[in-house]
Amino acid sequence: MMIARMFALNPKRAARLALAGLLLAAGACQEKDPQPAPDPEPPVVVPSGPSQVAFWLTNGDRSAQFRRQTTRLNFAPLANQNPTIVVDTTQQYQDIDGFGFTLTGGSAYVLNRMSSTARAGLLRELFATDSTWLGVSYLRLSIGASDLSDRVFTYNDLPAGQTDEPMAQFSLQPERADLLPVLKEILAINPGIKILGSPWTAPSWMKTNGSPINGSLKPQYYAAYARYFVKYVQQMQAEGVRIDAVTVQNEPLNPYNEPSMVMSAADQATFVRDHLGPAFQANNISTKIIAYDHNADAAGLSYVNAVLGDAGARSYLDGSAFHLYENSNIANLSTIHNAFPAKNVYFTEQYVNASGNFAADLKWHVDNLLIGAPRNWSRNVLEWNLAADAGNGPRTNGGCSTCLPAVTVSGNAVTRNQAYYVIAHASKFVRPGSVRIGSNTPGELPNVAYKTPAGKKVLVVLNTASAPRTFNIGYRGKQVATTLNAGSVGTYVW
Repeated sequence: MMIARMFALNPKRAARLALAGLLLAAGACQEKDPQPAPDPEPPVVVPSGPSQVAFWLTNGDRSAQFRRQTTRLNFAPLANQNPTIVVDTTQQYQDIDGFGFTLTGGSAYVLNRMSSTARAGLLRELFATDSTWLGVSYLRLSIGASDLSDRVFTYNDLPAGQTDEPMAQFSLQPERADLLPVLKEILAINPGIKILGSPWTAPSWMKTNGSPINGSLKPQYYAAYARYFVKYVQQMQAEGVRIDAVTVQNEPLNPYNEPSMVMSAADQATFVRDHLGPAFQANNISTKIIAYDHNADAAGLSYVNAVLGDAGARSYLDGSAFHLYENSNIANLSTIHNAFPAKNVYFTEQYVNASGNFAADLKWHVDNLLIGAPRNWSRNVLEWNLAADAGNGPRTNGGCSTCLPAVTVSGNAVTRNQAYYVIAHASKFVRPGSVRIGSNTPGELPNVAYKTPAGKKVLVVLNTASAPRTFNIGYRGKQVATTLNAGSVGTYVW
C-alpha cells in the first residue's frame, strides 16, 4: 500500500526505492544466431611471465576494489571436481560498443567546479586506457536537460505563444558553461568514445500541455522536432562532438519525471517513419536512431514490437534500448533480439539507490547488467549518472534524490561508489569492437566472455553463492583453477 501510494505520486521513484529488493533472473539467455565460426586459433602459448592470466578482483566487503591480484594463474591439464567455465571462441555473438555512464548536466556541473588539476586527474582515471585506468568507452548525454540537471531547459525555449518551426533559434548555449567544456576534455583523452543522446522532453511550445512535464508531442510539430534532432547532431559535430546514436525519447511511458514527455508506440513509429528518419537521410546524418529507451517489462515488449513491427519505421531504426526498473527482466532483451534479430539491443540506464549497500548493489548490478545484459544481446551497458555532489545533485525540483553516482565529488575529493567498480570490470578490458563469445554457466557462477580486437580473451565471473567457490576456467582443452569469495566479481584476461 505504501509503495502503491508512492507510485501514484511518482512511479519511477517508488519503483526505484523498491528496486533493491527485486530478484531478477539474469542467467536466462537464448543464445541463438551465432556468427559463423572463425578460423581456428593457434595453440595457447604460456608466456615467460609469472602468470598467464591477469586477474582483477572486487570483493563485496571492499577488501579488494578493482585490484589486480598477484595470484599465479596458468593453463594446464587439470583433474579435479571443480565446476568449469569453458570459454569457446568458436561461438561468437554480438559486437560490443562499450561500457560507461550518463554524463548528465549535473555531472558536468560538479566536475567543472573541481580544480583543473583534480578534474584532469579524475577524467584520466575514468577515460584513459593505459595504466590502471577504467577506459570508459561509452557515454550517454541528455538532449537538453535531464532530471539530474540543475534546471529544466531545451535548446529552443520560447516565450508563451511563440513558435520556431524552422529551428532558427536552436542553440547549444545552455551547454557551454559545463557540459561542452567537460566533454571536450574527455574527448581529448579518448577521441573515439561513443556518445548517445537522449531527450527528456521536446520544447514546451511543441507539446500538448505546454509544459516540460508530461504531455506529448503535437503532430503538427513532428517535422519541427525532427529538425531539432538534426540541429543537435550538426551543432554538436561543429563543436567536435560526434553523436553516434540518439534515442527518440527517454522513458516514453513515464509522465512523472521532470522533465518528461509521453510518446506512444504508434506516435514513435509515425515520428521515425515519416519525419526523423527521412530528415536524417536528407541531411546525410549517419547517427543511429534507437527506439524506446525504457523498461524491459511487458509494456516494453509490447512497445518495441509495435515500433519495430512498423516496416517503415524499422527501416530507419538501428534497434531498441532498455532500462531495468519496475517489473523488468533482463531476459526480455533476448525476446526482442529473437523477434528482430537484424536489429541491435542496447542497455542505456540503471541507477544505484543511495540507501543500498556496496555488497548487495555490486552483486545485483554485475549479475543483471554487466553479465545479464550482454548475455541477452546488448551491445553496451550504461550505469546512470557519472558524477554528483554529496547530496546526489544537482537535480531539478522533481529529479531523483536517491540516485547514487559512480563518483561523488566534494570539492576536489572523490568517493568511488558501486557503479564505478561495476563498469570498471568490463570497460578496461572489453574494448569497442570486442565480440561476445561462448561460455557455459555453472550453478552460482554467472559469467560472460569476450574476444577483444587484439585477440585477448576476457571473462567476467560473479560468485552468487553464500560461500567461496573454487572453479576452473577451461580454454582449448586446458584449465586454470581460481577462487572467488561470496559476492565477489573477478575479471580474467589472457
